[in-house]
Amino acid sequence: MAAFDDGKDSGALRTIGELSAALGIKPHVLRYWEDQFPMLKPLKRSGARRYYRAADVALVQEIDRLVNREGYTLRGARTALKDFRAGAAPSGATSAEPLEHASLFDTPRAPSPPSGVPSDIETRLRAIRQKLSDAMAQ
Repeated sequence: MAAFDDGKDSGALRTIGELSAALGIKPHVLRYWEDQFPMLKPLKRSGARRYYRAADVALVQEIDRLVNREGYTLRGARTALKDFRAGAAPSGATSAEPLEHASLFDTPRAPSPPSGVPSDIETRLRAIRQKLSDAMAQ
């Protein structure tokens, strides 16, 4: 993940306000993500004030990428991040390649039809794709 320049050392602790301002994510979203992603555990000091370590910042950036840029559901992002470690890519991926979108779907996939026979959903999706392509060409 690319580091952001907020004038602090990369290893410095950041408050929820600083992280929010640096990444453009509202504080209430960061607090909600703490409930949704058990691996996101910023330090909490007196008054429940949160301090985000460099590993927490990297994890928040990864969650933001998956959820807000790649369209993962929270459940799908949680699954994709189960092996996430700061500074390392999730299992099976290199830091330069995107995670697979298999976890985008919260329900198991239906069995594929016999080879060469498109499913009803696939047929409808192809029709939608063609309509979009035709609309873009106009």
